[in-house]
Amino acid sequence: MIKKNQILNRKNQKPIVFDLFYNKTKKPKPLIIFCHGYKGFKDWGAWHLMAEAYMNANLFFVKFNFSHNGGTVESPIDFPDLEAFAENNYTKELDDLEAVLNHFLSEDDELRGEIDHSNVTVIGHSRGGGIAIIKASEDSRITNLITLASVSDFAKRTATIGDLKTWRKEGVKYVFNGRTKQQMPHNYQFYENFKANEQRLTIERAEKALTVPHLIIHAKNDPSVKYEEALALKQWNPKAQLFTIENSDHVFGAQQPWNDSEMPKALYEITKINIAMIKG
Repeated sequence: MIKKNQILNRKNQKPIVFDLFYNKTKKPKPLIIFCHGYKGFKDWGAWHLMAEAYMNANLFFVKFNFSHNGGTVESPIDFPDLEAFAENNYTKELDDLEAVLNHFLSEDDELRGEIDHSNVTVIGHSRGGGIAIIKASEDSRITNLITLASVSDFAKRTATIGDLKTWRKEGVKYVFNGRTKQQMPHNYQFYENFKANEQRLTIERAEKALTVPHLIIHAKNDPSVKYEEALALKQWNPKAQLFTIENSDHVFGAQQPWNDSEMPKALYEITKINIAMIKG
């Protein structure tokens, strides 16, 4: 069963749009929640084929848009709402992930018979990997963590730093999106929010605090988030498992849009590995 563009409404907060992939068996299944990355969205590339693979393995898979990623309820693909994008920050994404966890792990949720509340995996890609690491370090409901091409330090990201004097003076800076040709705004609140929550948002601290299994997957030739960031995560958490993909990239061979009926080879390979880990 596939349910697209479901809406999680929240009081005084922007709604979250999500997709469900599961077999309706009335038997509890491991829950997997997928977090997209920077300038990403739930429908990017081949994520839908990845989701179907988890469903076919009899897992309950959820992918969602962060509330301020620039998408809307009406148009969840790409970035029609740049005002929301400008007001995004790391703690909002952590709050969004918590809201998704709360929704699917609620005893009142209509799908509770389909979900094993004791088996919860969070998967994060790129910046979403950093969000997943932090949340897994502070939320005991998460029992497994998988990161795909994850960042290891929010303080070094282009979204966080730059010409701070000019950014503070002008109140906004722009990052060019080569695919959509948009100048994507970051309001200065992004930096202020990071500094105000810097200890919580330190991925090294969170990685060292993890008590759940962590599978780190990274392409050795990743041009966007260097492989050394995966090595850092592994160094901070020797119990973590590092799986290296040779001859691939930041998105494991996919692109937007993805018109093939099958996943690219690298994404297919890591999806098989992830499913095997989750199913034990």
